[in-house]
Amino acid sequence: MALRILFCGTPEFAVPSLRALLAAPGISIEAVITQPDRPRGRGQDMASPPVKEVALAAGLHVFQAEKIRGESSQEFIAKVKPDAIVIIAYGQIIPARLIEIPRLGWINVHASLLPKYRGAAPIQWAIINGETRTGVTTMRIDAGLDTGPVLETTELAIGADETAPELSRRLAEVGAPLIVSTLGKLERGEITARAQDNSLATLARPLKKEDGETDWSLSAQEIYNRIRGLDPWPGAFTTFRGQVMQFWGEPALNSEHGEPGAIRATHGEVLVACGGGTWLALSDVKLEGRKRIAARDFANGARLLPNEKLGA
Repeated sequence: MALRILFCGTPEFAVPSLRALLAAPGISIEAVITQPDRPRGRGQDMASPPVKEVALAAGLHVFQAEKIRGESSQEFIAKVKPDAIVIIAYGQIIPARLIEIPRLGWINVHASLLPKYRGAAPIQWAIINGETRTGVTTMRIDAGLDTGPVLETTELAIGADETAPELSRRLAEVGAPLIVSTLGKLERGEITARAQDNSLATLARPLKKEDGETDWSLSAQEIYNRIRGLDPWPGAFTTFRGQVMQFWGEPALNSEHGEPGAIRATHGEVLVACGGGTWLALSDVKLEGRKRIAARDFANGARLLPNEKLGA
């Protein structure tokens, strides 16, 4: 008899797992729960979540509610009475009264090796903090924030130049076979859930706009980590002559001395002095209200002054 599940998720990160579960033998997706359609883009036209688009294409019933804790959500889940609910990047906290409905629980795919990086932005903070390895964890959710018992994990390396969107895509693909494996083993009684060591827990809080403002006293590598981890939002930014400027670049070798934030064009490169005597080579910049351009074109047009600094 097929394992009857509900799939609960919203963004692109959840799509590979949904596709894998659709193709998995012995699993029946009874319906999909996802966030409501939202305005998107410059025209603010209503757009469906990526999970909804895949679900409808597969002929699945889609349930959308503004708040998962509402009575309509509880009635819907109780009526379906699934064996398990798979939840991936849904975007809302699940109340305890709903957690108790499926006999195997709510099974989450989380983009870190728990208990590290609990919270909303594990991929971004892992890169920002200079981690070299991360992974995916399946866990049974409880009333806490990513505090439930761990079921299975898959570990992988973070590329030295990998951005948050690139790593997110790889983790999503790794998570897909893992959730299929976890559900099968749960149904067969082949998994022993293990409690997380709370003393090792770290928090991956949601990103804020101000997280993108650059402190040039950090080393070039630390700033490069932030460029990668803050892509695409809020981006790494600073100020130039009173204007907000987003920038991209990577660490560079330079033996000159410079105060943190000092910018200069030299030998075909646009360099910014960082902490610890390190330098960042800018590749592109984007001043507020303008298009992204190559850093060399920016420097030529700006006519940089001697001892000019970013973020001043």
